[in-house]
Amino acid sequence: MVADAARIDDLFRSERLGLVRLAVLLVDDRESAEDVVQDAFAALHRRWSSLTSPDAARAYLRTCVVNGSRSVLRRRRTVRSRWLEPPGTVEPADVGALLADEHRQVLAALRQLPRRQREVIVLRYWSQLSEAEIAAALGISVGAVKSSASRGRDAIAAVLAEEGRS
Repeated sequence: MVADAARIDDLFRSERLGLVRLAVLLVDDRESAEDVVQDAFAALHRRWSSLTSPDAARAYLRTCVVNGSRSVLRRRRTVRSRWLEPPGTVEPADVGALLADEHRQVLAALRQLPRRQREVIVLRYWSQLSEAEIAAALGISVGAVKSSASRGRDAIAAVLAEEGRS
């Protein structure tokens, strides 16, 4: 039991930051992203005995983060649909210092993608997962990963080209 806790602790230390970054790209909010990752590690702790290896634990965490991010976005949509006026969004004061203009443009284009394309692009190019790993994390086929990645890249390129013309 103590050895299991130590292995979970080691996994937390090595994977938490990357998972938070992944969740931030999916939910667009650091606090929510940290909650999603915390919930993923809590779920990992409950399922630890059924996982066969550290790689299986990492895959389980990624899947939990993607699914948790989807849940956060679903809850936000539900809340926003019930408001009479949509809330105004305010960028953090340090956003200009943190990201160069082109990074902000890419992130803005990424936010315009449909959910699946955004998830595939983030998992492929941010988390550098293989197509098979993405398919397993999202519960879709490798072909769906390939087509979503292609469509997502094309959509981002189109948005960036349009911004370049204006």
